[in-house]
Amino acid sequence: MTDHPLDRPVWSMLTGRQAHLAEGGLPAFRVDRGYGVFGVAADTGAEAQAALAALIPADGELWIVEGEPWPIPPGAREIKRAILAQMVAEGPPPAPREGEPGMIALGDADAAEMAALADHAKPGPWGPKTHLYGPFFGIREEGRLLAMAGQRMLMPGMAEVSGVATWEDCRGRGLARALIGHVMREMVARGETPFLHSYADNAGAIGLYESLGFRIRREVHVLAIAR
Repeated sequence: MTDHPLDRPVWSMLTGRQAHLAEGGLPAFRVDRGYGVFGVAADTGAEAQAALAALIPADGELWIVEGEPWPIPPGAREIKRAILAQMVAEGPPPAPREGEPGMIALGDADAAEMAALADHAKPGPWGPKTHLYGPFFGIREEGRLLAMAGQRMLMPGMAEVSGVATWEDCRGRGLARALIGHVMREMVARGETPFLHSYADNAGAIGLYESLGFRIRREVHVLAIAR
């Protein structure tokens, strides 16, 4: 439907570098349920829409992320719609600031704490395997995980910064900034351009991302549906 992979990010993800996470088959896919709730259809035709509806879990939601508003498939109901600002990093990643806290790699041993932090901060859909999307990093203090950030969608030559979350009582300390910068530098070192998505009405988050070198590329649309 479009030529740029970011115009249909879930399609690009599940038919490209992360095809191993796809459930279903042409003309519709969803991400492995352990990783999250994203689904996508080849087009808005009847066959593809029916295949997409069949992938909605009986007791959950399916999230569609597209460059243009998506119609509700037959047999589905709308849970919510939202507009995201899709942002792409321009120029080199930010250098570490003096006095930034130390960051550690997170893994399976940290999964329960990561899930609790995600449930608190609501950085986006989170499932029991979301931490396995790729490298995640965190900041600990006296053993407590204060903040984290990592990656999610992978495109040709691009990687999405995602899962940025900080406990409310730890905000205002520059933890998210430090972690995002670290994730960006890791991506650039791998030859990838960082990108991310933010709710379009979240001016505070967008301002932070712009200060780190991200620029809005376009708006994309989210549609959450259930049976």
